[in-house]
Amino acid sequence: MAKTDSESSLIYGPNDKVPTGQSILLGLQHVLAMDVYVPPVIIAGLLAMGVAEKMSLIQATFIAAGIGTILQTKFFMKMPISAGPSFVPIGAIVGVYLASGAKGGMATVIGSLVVGALLMVLLGMTGIFQKVINVLVPSIVGGTIITSVGLSLMPAALNDNIFKAPGHINQNIILASVTGVVLLFAVFLGLYFPKAKHFFKVGSIILALAAGTITATMMGLFDWKVVSQAKWFTFPSFNVFHYGMQFNFSAILTFIVIYAVITAETTGTWFAMSAVTDEKITPKQWNRGIIGEGISCIISALLGSTPVTSYSTNAGVISITGIASKKVFISAGIWFIALGFLGKVSAFLSAIPAPVIGGVFAIICATIMLNGLKVIKGIRTTERDLYVVGMPIILTMAMILIPASTVKAAPQMIQYVLESPVAVAAIACVILNQIMPKRLQEEK
Repeated sequence: MAKTDSESSLIYGPNDKVPTGQSILLGLQHVLAMDVYVPPVIIAGLLAMGVAEKMSLIQATFIAAGIGTILQTKFFMKMPISAGPSFVPIGAIVGVYLASGAKGGMATVIGSLVVGALLMVLLGMTGIFQKVINVLVPSIVGGTIITSVGLSLMPAALNDNIFKAPGHINQNIILASVTGVVLLFAVFLGLYFPKAKHFFKVGSIILALAAGTITATMMGLFDWKVVSQAKWFTFPSFNVFHYGMQFNFSAILTFIVIYAVITAETTGTWFAMSAVTDEKITPKQWNRGIIGEGISCIISALLGSTPVTSYSTNAGVISITGIASKKVFISAGIWFIALGFLGKVSAFLSAIPAPVIGGVFAIICATIMLNGLKVIKGIRTTERDLYVVGMPIILTMAMILIPASTVKAAPQMIQYVLESPVAVAAIACVILNQIMPKRLQEEK
C-alpha cells in the first residue's frame, strides 16, 4: 500500500491497485502530458515526407511508445515507466537517411537502429550495466543528473512550446498562463480540501489541459478541421516490411554513440522516478531495465519509428498528482497503442496548441529538478561535492545556451553529445566524482 501522507506525498504507490475506470483516465493524463508526436513530426518535415508517410510515422511512434511502456512497467524495469520517442537521434536519422539515398535511407536507418539496440540488450544480459551504475553513479551523482534533467527540459517547455511556438506570442503566453494557473489552482484545492484531493490533485493535469484547450477554441486557435477530416480507424504501415534492412558500418557506429547518449538520459529518468516513488532501484532492475530499453528500441525500429526511451516527464506528473501506480502506466501504454490506430483521436491530440502543453510542461520540469535537489539535500555533502554538483549544472546551462553554429562546427560524433545537455552533465558529474579528492570525514 501507499505510505501515509506523513511519510510520502503519494496517494497511490507503484504496487497499489487503482480502480480500472480511474486508471484509464489517469493513463490518458500521462499521454496528454507527453509531446510524443513532436519527434516524428520534426523528422517527417526534415525528410519532406508526404501526408501518408507522416501519419504512418506518427502512428508507428504511438504504437512503439505503448509497447515500450508496457514492457518496462510490467516485465522488465517493473517501475512506473512511460516510454516515448527520443529527441536525441533526430539529427542522426535524417543524416543517415539523406546520405544513403531515398531508396536505401530508411533501410539503413532501421538496420543501424536494430544493431545498436541489440548491444543495449547485451549490456544488460551480461550484467555490465548494473556494475557500471554501482561504481560510477552513487546518490550524489544520481541526484545531480535528476536536477540536470529537469533543468535541460525547461527551454523546450518555455521556448519551443510558448515563446517560439507558432502563433502570436501574446496569445501563446495567455494560453500557457491559463493552463498553468488552472493546474496550480487544482493542486491548491486538492491540498486545501483533503476530501477533494482525489479529484483536484489527481486530475489536475487533465483539468489544466481541458481549460487550455477550451480557451484555445474560444480564441480560434484550435484547428478542429484537422480532427473532423481524420479517419476514425487507420492501419499504420510497418516500415520494416516495406523498406527492409541494410547495414552500414559508419551508420551503425553513429547510432552506437546515439544509444550511449540515450542510455545516459534514461539513467537520469530512472533516478528521477526512483526519487518520486521513494523506491530504490535494485541491481536486477538496472539490468532488466536496459534489456527492456533495448527490446523497446528494436521494436520501434522495426515499426519504422525513432528509438523510444523512458520519459522523465512522467516523474513530474507523479510529483504533481501523487499517483505512481503501475496499473495507471500500463493504461497509458494501452492508450498509446490505441492511438496508433485511432486516427481521429491522434489528430485531436496533435491539434492541441503547443502553448497549452507548455503551460503544464514547465511546471513538470520544475518538479523534476526539485526532486533531484531533494536527493542531494538528503546526503551529507563536503566541499568537494559543491563542485561535483555545481559544475554539471553549469554545463547543463552552457549546453542549453551554446550557439548552434558552435555545435555544428564540432565533429559529428561530438555534436550528438553536445546536443544532449543531460549526457554532458552526466559525464562531467561521473568524472568529477571520481577525480575530486575525498577528504576524511570529520569525527562526530
